[in-house]
Amino acid sequence: MDERMIAYCGIACTKCPVYIATKNDDDEERATVAGGWAKQFGFDVEPEDINCDGCSTDGGRLFNHCRTCGIRLCAREKQLTTCADCADYPCEKLDLFHQVVPIGKKSLEKIRANKGVS
Repeated sequence: MDERMIAYCGIACTKCPVYIATKNDDDEERATVAGGWAKQFGFDVEPEDINCDGCSTDGGRLFNHCRTCGIRLCAREKQLTTCADCADYPCEKLDLFHQVVPIGKKSLEKIRANKGVS
């Protein structure tokens, strides 16, 4: 697995349980993730929904949320590697997401710092 695959929003796709279950082709893990996420997030998700090759994939499998993610759609439209490369960084959509998933913000801030962008 590529431990450096960073999603547009800054989270590490390679640490996502959906991505891991997909890469390991592990049906037992798919069932565990589906059950846990159904309870935790209160939405219908089945083991067969637990397939994703990472949000920056072209033509690969995507978890349903990733397929419809507004952050992903915007970044792809702008042809960005991550949101850290965006002239409008940080936007309201990204700020709202980072309130729930602050690790994504830390990752994007590190990318921006490494590029000398503030």
